[in-house]
Amino acid sequence: MPSSPKLFPHHGRPSHPSPRRSTVLILGFCLLIGFSGFIFGLFALLRPPTWRNCPYGVPRTVRVVWEKEHPGVLGTGISLEGLDGQRHKVMAFVGIQTGFGSVERRRSLRQTWMPADRQGLQRLEEATGLAFRFVIGKTKEQSKMSELRKEVAEYDDFLLLDIEEEYSMLPYKTLAFFKAAYALYESEFYVKADDDIYLRPDRLSLLLAKERTHTQTYIGCMKKGPVFTDPKLKWYEPLSHLLGSEYFLHAYGPIYALSADVVKSLIALRNNSFRMFSNEDVTIGAWMLAMNVNHENSKALCEADCSPTSIAVWDIPKCSGLCEPEKKLLELHQKESCLQSPIMQSDEDD
Repeated sequence: MPSSPKLFPHHGRPSHPSPRRSTVLILGFCLLIGFSGFIFGLFALLRPPTWRNCPYGVPRTVRVVWEKEHPGVLGTGISLEGLDGQRHKVMAFVGIQTGFGSVERRRSLRQTWMPADRQGLQRLEEATGLAFRFVIGKTKEQSKMSELRKEVAEYDDFLLLDIEEEYSMLPYKTLAFFKAAYALYESEFYVKADDDIYLRPDRLSLLLAKERTHTQTYIGCMKKGPVFTDPKLKWYEPLSHLLGSEYFLHAYGPIYALSADVVKSLIALRNNSFRMFSNEDVTIGAWMLAMNVNHENSKALCEADCSPTSIAVWDIPKCSGLCEPEKKLLELHQKESCLQSPIMQSDEDD
């Protein structure tokens, strides 16, 4: 019977490689895999995030129409006028809550940290991944609506909600904002901010870009405190008997962020299933407590003055925002400490 042909007939080597050759082959294979992993990792680091690869053809001002309305309850259907139905990608959508009496505040914001022109807004979005819009409802006073239309035509930086703009309706407006923002943008986070804070968009971007293990995240400057039971006080809570003597942990109202999964869950719930408290920040905090989200406490979102790590500056605890914001915003913008390069450090209190 003829013998089997050898694998290496020219050199007379045996059909099985020697132990030394096996070791060399294995080491070479491991080095090849390691090098390939390094190259792929390098490309992943150098590749811009997905939101940077998306077109910036989004209309600046969008009017949100609720297709089905009930007295006191938000509708379930949303129509976004002026859009093609496509959700545009950014890392976060920041809705700056404002009202008809805040014309001067918006003017001061546009003179400080928020760009006043379309090109500036677009550059800010491209640099930080954050889209900013003023969020406002409607009023029956035609003179105020006429003035708003003029401001919209001049600056083109609004998200217009089809809901009455009243202080008592803030929890409803906030829910309307999150619904509209989710329908408009595909974002990792949705941020509610007030129009009377001094904000560093670059540092906010760094905070939101951090890697997290929780997909359902609620980021804010967290607080607890006594429930206001005196009807004469501004933050009086008529439903205080449901809350007890002290509020649960929740974020201060001037600025907080909800991850996409949290907002998606909010939208999925029936509108009449929400408990609406008098105060908007308490209302959101109650929903977050019920949804078992991860509370992330960031003190950089509630600093009383500019610092190397401050993200949002306001007069805590004197005012729920800046006291005299029209003037204070301009003053802060002149301070060198408010304009320094970002140096983000971890400031979480778990």
